[in-house]
Amino acid sequence: MEPVTLITGGSTGIGAATARALLKQGHRVAVTGRDAGKLAAFATTAGAGERLLMITGDASEADDVAAAVRHVLDTWGQLDNVIANAGFSLPGNLETHAPEDMRAMVLTNVLGPALLIQETLPHLRSSKGRIMIIGSVAGVRHTPGNLYSVTKWAAHALAENTRLLVGQDGVGVTVVAPGIVDTPFWHARGGTPEAAATMTAEQIADTIVFAINQPAGVDINHITVRPTGQVG
Repeated sequence: MEPVTLITGGSTGIGAATARALLKQGHRVAVTGRDAGKLAAFATTAGAGERLLMITGDASEADDVAAAVRHVLDTWGQLDNVIANAGFSLPGNLETHAPEDMRAMVLTNVLGPALLIQETLPHLRSSKGRIMIIGSVAGVRHTPGNLYSVTKWAAHALAENTRLLVGQDGVGVTVVAPGIVDTPFWHARGGTPEAAATMTAEQIADTIVFAINQPAGVDINHITVRPTGQVG
């Protein structure tokens, strides 16, 4: 039976590249996102037919997460992998962030993965599946006033707490912590990474797929991947 993978925030960037890689490998893939137009555009270019399910919703809203999981199960009857990819950063630093923007980032980057895990654990225990959390190099090193970094440290901690909770049940938990990746994420922050020190979304997708493809009983817990030349 073809495995089923659910990816949050998957219409562009790392999420979309991972969806493409998994579809190519034979997975059935469900992708969530807040922007129905971007989801539709991705579906058109992916050309995966009934093996791709697009679900509009907010990864930080419990009702939306629950609805997405129900949709996947109603459509395919199983769930083998979940990838908590939805997240964003803010330009500037803690001194300049608006409080409402900080709240939104914390909810998306920290509560979002927690909601996804909570909603899918019963099904992943049944399938002995895998949980992938897309972290960041910002979650293993500090920079001045970087609240995004705080959210990624929290996401990494969530992964380890979850591993301790479900490891005996045969569920794998992995954090993939990329360095600088040239995706729309950077443009949303108000800048563009230097070409000499970047990776592509496809390269990170290959890393995610590598972790998912480990044999039963093997659990890669943390992968930090930087482009050669990235100092921090």
